[in-house]
Amino acid sequence: MGTRVRIDEVDRQILTSLRLDGRRTFTDLGRELGLSTPTVKRRVDRLEERGVIRGYAAVVDSTISGQGIEAIVEVYCAERTAPRDVLAAVQHLPEVLSAVTVSGDPDAVLRVQVDGVRHLERVVENLRRHEMVIRTRTMVILSVLVDRPTGLNGS
Repeated sequence: MGTRVRIDEVDRQILTSLRLDGRRTFTDLGRELGLSTPTVKRRVDRLEERGVIRGYAAVVDSTISGQGIEAIVEVYCAERTAPRDVLAAVQHLPEVLSAVTVSGDPDAVLRVQVDGVRHLERVVENLRRHEMVIRTRTMVILSVLVDRPTGLNGS
């Protein structure tokens, strides 16, 4: 939970371009945005230093690559459970692709990737063993209709 960083319109455009294709060169970005390559590099370096850009990754379709199935797991916790407690319960599980705390009935929602249903069952059982987890609700993802890179206000 970092401190908010002010992002100007040029930084926003750089972030949007990198979200869509993280392998773009600084020269290519500069051409698109009307900036010099060194200017783009300085801005990207600054965004990385401030923690706005946390890293770069490949977006993999697990169904095409044969890496099993994905599921959404809603986690319901005991009262007064802090986000750091949820993190403690899930950070050791390599199958967890993302974990977020949410408003509403569940306290957290996880996206997990597993080899199959039996593997999913073991992951959920392991999660339920944590003292703060009261119950879970699991939904297997049948198909992905939209999976956009994260963005700032849909930009």
